[in-house]
Amino acid sequence: MRNSTKIFLSAGVLLSLLSFRMLIQTAKPRILVFSKTAGFRHESIAAGKAAIIKIGMEQGFLVDTTENNVYFTEDSLKKYKAVVFLNTTGNVLNAPQQIAFERFIQAGGGFTGVHAAADTEYDWPWYGKLVGGYFQSHPKTQEAVVNVTDRTNSASSHLPVKWKRTDEWYNYKNLNPNVKVLALLDETTYEGGKNGTNHPIAWYHQFDGG
Repeated sequence: MRNSTKIFLSAGVLLSLLSFRMLIQTAKPRILVFSKTAGFRHESIAAGKAAIIKIGMEQGFLVDTTENNVYFTEDSLKKYKAVVFLNTTGNVLNAPQQIAFERFIQAGGGFTGVHAAADTEYDWPWYGKLVGGYFQSHPKTQEAVVNVTDRTNSASSHLPVKWKRTDEWYNYKNLNPNVKVLALLDETTYEGGKNGTNHPIAWYHQFDGG
């Protein structure tokens, strides 16, 4: 009887371990949307959060949103597949938090920078290379044409070759030449462009492991 009890308990432990393993394998990926501002604050941040949450529901990933930089520790960031800087501005992370974020990227973590992510952390060169460029200026909001130069990437495959829209078009400085450009802004179609014929407006790259 004692041996039977041991077998029963061992089987129960085994089933529990298998169930836990299946739970881990089927768990939805999670991303962190960070929108802390230490400078100008865009009114569109709330709409941006809602849009990303909606995309997560449609595409099967979980979304945490925060403006609290205490999330930037190694243990906390391990929960996330990617971090989105949504219209962040100014210096939003201290030195230990910067190191934690660098290690997250180096371990293969993903990053997306939206709009004013380029208006963030000017004194952190690693971040500037990660983002791909820093904000320089922008003219008044107006309509312009975006030339979608790479429609093989899943991020841009649904866009027309010439995409006309109204936006607050950024001029950039310290552009990283190693990025892979998805779309260029046609400066002949609006007023106030400063980057000339090579004016990337959407891009991606592999950087420092992530």
